[in-house]
Amino acid sequence: MNIGVEYIKQLSAHTETDSVEFKRSTGQLERGMETLCAFLNGDGGYVLFGMGDDGTIIGQQVADSTKRQIAECIRQFEPFPLVDVDYVTLENGLSVIVLSVVNNREKPYIYKGRPYTRVESTTVAMSQHQYETMLSYRNQPLGRWETQLNANLKVSDLDEEEILRTVRVGVEKGRLPEVAYTNNIEDALCRMNLMRDGQLTNAAFVLYANGANIDYPQCLLRMARFAGTTKEVFIDERRVEGNAFRMLDEAMQFCFKHLSLSGEVKGLIREERLSVPYKALREAVVNALCHREYQTIGGSVGLAIFDNRVEVSNIGHIPDRLDASNPHEMTLSIPYNPLIAKGFYYRQLFENWGRGIRLMVDECKDAGLEAPVFMSSEYLVSAIFHRNDYSEDKSKLSNNLSVKDTVKDTVKDTVKDTVKDTILNINDRQKSIIEIMKEQPSVSAEDLAMKVGINIRNVKRNLAKLKQIGIIERVGSDKNGYWKVNI
Repeated sequence: MNIGVEYIKQLSAHTETDSVEFKRSTGQLERGMETLCAFLNGDGGYVLFGMGDDGTIIGQQVADSTKRQIAECIRQFEPFPLVDVDYVTLENGLSVIVLSVVNNREKPYIYKGRPYTRVESTTVAMSQHQYETMLSYRNQPLGRWETQLNANLKVSDLDEEEILRTVRVGVEKGRLPEVAYTNNIEDALCRMNLMRDGQLTNAAFVLYANGANIDYPQCLLRMARFAGTTKEVFIDERRVEGNAFRMLDEAMQFCFKHLSLSGEVKGLIREERLSVPYKALREAVVNALCHREYQTIGGSVGLAIFDNRVEVSNIGHIPDRLDASNPHEMTLSIPYNPLIAKGFYYRQLFENWGRGIRLMVDECKDAGLEAPVFMSSEYLVSAIFHRNDYSEDKSKLSNNLSVKDTVKDTVKDTVKDTVKDTILNINDRQKSIIEIMKEQPSVSAEDLAMKVGINIRNVKRNLAKLKQIGIIERVGSDKNGYWKVNI
């Protein structure tokens, strides 16, 4: 790239940004290379040496040793990047050194063994989770978890009716060509790229498993209805394992159970409306199922209903190029799991051209609600919807009710368990451990760690807490004994 003084003036017209960094001299070469690594892991950018912090053009001496030093630093990147190096001579005889990189698919990059990323105008070390996520994108398509073959899976492990329903709806709605219509299960799976060389992909099981996902603990939907606006007391809770379509169906049933309904008569038809638009909620759950990082065994897709809001969450992150704070601009369709997303697309349950966010915003607007809020942390993405039937006085009343009365009014079948869990202050992981122990009294701590999705140290800490409050006890030796659950 041929960069001149005028171009440098344009770059220096603004302060440092997420794509421009100023360094006074190559005395700061190491920090400059770390920033260059961050730009390589983002959308590209410029690192300029010979500049003041405020963008003042200063210049510096450039010797052959300077050029060798820069070349040696560039060789410390993995993978080896394409870096444009320009030496721009100023009127005073000094030079500004410009290192520039562009966005590319080789990311993530590391410099001297460490990856870096950009947070606004600051360069920071990249987290391991973000690095592994970017690495999975780089390895697409063969490296994606959903495309990996599982030799232990059989066609008999899948729900044939769901598969044929997908093919039928896809053809009827024009989302699959007519030649795709077939009653042969293996042929249908091959046409949807869910089977290769006679073996099934992970995506096939996520979409069409005909039973509980015993070998896929990450295929889990957790739902809860909380009393009030916090998670201190829940009045209903459900865990669902199964294929993605079943989880979607269960999620929507849970919404109908716990969100108030209103009706409007149009002609001879009465339209039932939830306190959060049905289509918006469905789109959020589908998005969570399609974008969930399934290679992360722990965690789940979550649906949490409060007095004032509904939260839908999944393990993952919003792609760097999308701005979660501005849903109106989130119009790109970048599904983390394209094969799984296509399964929903064929069923007309997923917007293939990035209209999903727009649909959620518009549905809430039409219902007189604020736009949903989209939040992304290092591990979790959440869509938060405001309810149109919320009142602060009603919520205070809900929070002031006794746990027993609140539960009785909402769901009779779970009174005993809810009160017990609330009094004993059992968290979600501990409840999972208890349920596993009920089914497998001889389960080991190592197996618990795998099933719950936490490390062995955390398992032992939770076991100690449960033993301390008398919920569980160990009968017999550590090797040959079993767990006794006292609730």
